[in-house]
Amino acid sequence: MKDWLAWHAGYDDPSSSLSVRLRLVREHLSRALEAVPPGPVRLLSLCAGQGHDVLGVLPGHPREPDVSAVLVEQDPRNAALARQRAELAGLAQVEVREADAARVAGYADALPADVLLLCGIFGNVSDPDIRRTAQAAPALCAAGATVIWTRHRRAPDLTPRIRAWFAGSGFEEVAFDSPDNQARTSAAWRSRRPPRCRTARCLPSAPPDSSQRRPARPAAPGRTGSGAGLVPGRQPPGPPRRCRWGMPDNEREAPRAGAARWPGAGVAARAG
Repeated sequence: MKDWLAWHAGYDDPSSSLSVRLRLVREHLSRALEAVPPGPVRLLSLCAGQGHDVLGVLPGHPREPDVSAVLVEQDPRNAALARQRAELAGLAQVEVREADAARVAGYADALPADVLLLCGIFGNVSDPDIRRTAQAAPALCAAGATVIWTRHRRAPDLTPRIRAWFAGSGFEEVAFDSPDNQARTSAAWRSRRPPRCRTARCLPSAPPDSSQRRPARPAAPGRTGSGAGLVPGRQPPGPPRRCRWGMPDNEREAPRAGAARWPGAGVAARAG
């Protein structure tokens, strides 16, 4: 079994492929945070390792005050180091959770994410799991969200298929970096659903009380039942539609705890 704590030693060499990839991921992350509309920003990093990517970007970033970040890491040693680094940086809004990223219930309250990091994962799970993860990503993301992922390009190079899977799941490619002398790539994809403003002035107002509602037309003679008295062409109010993750159309409520298991699970990869 791989020692994921020792694996992070690759970051100590600035010329290593890990360090090169980290710089690219940080650039993607910084731009992704800037692209989120004004208001709160939810950041979620799965298999976050020691959090080198997130914790290397947030301090001093213009959107730092808006960000609430959840880093999910199963290795207790890496989680402890990430937590320590966040505390030393004064990032009280960063929460490191020692949990299995395969179980959505462990971070359901952090969904939907405005920025989702899936770094260091796709080189450690099966091809079908990668495809299922790309297909499930929209359910983990808010409208207009950015997904950042990484993958090596060793033969057989799977990155063309991964890019096609994300495109088929409603994302558009923002960046794809593959340095000529490196075997690792990083990519950023943005949901094609337009983002919604989360500032107070854009939040929906409370529904009008019954005295302000448009009066219903009287029912036709002899007509009874639940549809009587409704304005033609209007449907009676009902509960919001929900996707298979239990997420309503307002896109700000997290999936039900325990409702799903991350489809790309199987290996506890380390990203940061």
